[in-house]
Amino acid sequence: MAVLGDSDTTNSCTRKVPSESKMRLHEYQAKSVFAEAGIPTPDAELASSVDEVVEAAEDIGYPVAVKAQVHVGGRGKAGGIKLAESREEAEQVADEILGMDLKGYHVERVLVEEAVNFVNELYVGVTMDRGEGKPVAMVSTKGGVDIESVAEETPEAIAREHVDPAFGMHPYQARKAVYDAGVPRELASDVASVLRTLYQLWDDRDASEVEINPLMVTEDDEIIAADAVMNIDDDALFRQSDLAEMEEETYEDDLERKAGEYGFDYVRLSGNVGIIGNGAGLVMTTLDLVDYYGGEPANFLDIGGGAKAERVANALDMVFSDENVDAVVFNIFGGITRGDEVAKGINDALGQFDEIPKPVVVRLAGTNAEEGREILNDELVTVEETLEDAVQRTVEYSEEEAQ
Repeated sequence: MAVLGDSDTTNSCTRKVPSESKMRLHEYQAKSVFAEAGIPTPDAELASSVDEVVEAAEDIGYPVAVKAQVHVGGRGKAGGIKLAESREEAEQVADEILGMDLKGYHVERVLVEEAVNFVNELYVGVTMDRGEGKPVAMVSTKGGVDIESVAEETPEAIAREHVDPAFGMHPYQARKAVYDAGVPRELASDVASVLRTLYQLWDDRDASEVEINPLMVTEDDEIIAADAVMNIDDDALFRQSDLAEMEEETYEDDLERKAGEYGFDYVRLSGNVGIIGNGAGLVMTTLDLVDYYGGEPANFLDIGGGAKAERVANALDMVFSDENVDAVVFNIFGGITRGDEVAKGINDALGQFDEIPKPVVVRLAGTNAEEGREILNDELVTVEETLEDAVQRTVEYSEEEAQ
């Protein structure tokens, strides 16, 4: 088998919605950081045209993997990673991948990478366990698959070792995690070394997550990072100048780029229920309820406190721009934000359409909520008094629209 490393991109063993702003490195960027730290990675070159792909493949030697550099998981299944065993195949797959729309991301660059024969796939990663208030190092022999599913369905398959940041990861902790995961003895030392290096990177580079999935094992018991994830706390970029420079090279999702222009905290997800709220906790609660009622969130969008009509209209513009969205729920609790201002924004935004693109459900509570509900045009939106009713109605709408 050849390397087609393609892990999920963020928070693999935790919820995918970030609790803090973070900068995501592309695979090729993360691998350069990992390689500099001593973690083995395949030979690879970045390319942005068919000619560059062929040139890189000729330099590296066939077979090669051509991998879309966008911030989404499941690239392989979506056609964003393909093998090429000849010049003709390299031209063909480069032409197919470059320029494609991959889950809403336009592919402008690919990583042309040495395809490596492997016999096994592992997972290693470090993130923050907010429940314990400590970083946690993780190892699993179930690499190469959706590690979130592994964490949910067979959590015992992931060995975890919490680390006291005051002392760092001791060698015995890395070995314990590796042995607890069931890694073969002949690989234990090398995998433990990679785990300690990952932890040190997590600590030194102000990372929120670092992970390798899969960590390939070859017939000669060598280990190679076939994929790489590294997310950095935005608030620490002032002291990570070299990583901050990489941010300028990234090509974000158009919606996330637009969210930055509007000043929203926004994360695009894979579902079809658009979610808008004022306050991260309120939005997270809405996400959980959508999941509870059988829906799948399409985004996390926090319009913040004190939102005026224009800001609300911008939020609707963003969510309607996501072609995956089948219904939208507003969850607004008025403190600083006034319900009547939100209602005006919703009316103004929806009034621009000859036909409302997708059903919109609104739940208003708190300051001037009653006035807001009276202002809302019930020919444009569905108004519900409780959050549960609003979410349940939105999920029903999304299911009807999806049919």
